[in-house]
Amino acid sequence: MTIILYYTSVSSSSEMRKKQQRIMDYLDSKKIPYTTVDISQSVEDKEEMRKKAGNPTALPPQLFNGDTYCGDFEMFENAVELETEETFFKL
Repeated sequence: MTIILYYTSVSSSSEMRKKQQRIMDYLDSKKIPYTTVDISQSVEDKEEMRKKAGNPTALPPQLFNGDTYCGDFEMFENAVELETEETFFKL
């Protein structure tokens, strides 16, 4: 399975951009293959992200391993801090 990062390329929130970049930098540094889905380009992608996350108001970044929900940024940061990334990403 491949890690899928749902993100947005259009955001006025510098905090959201930093969170998204933090995840991408982490995945790149660990050489974990991933694909990105930009929800700002498609309403269908945003709806799919929210449905798969089980949260009708979920905001990016959201992480999945295939169709399996891994978590949001806070859950990602917690996994990194606790060194449980493999469990978080379901690798």
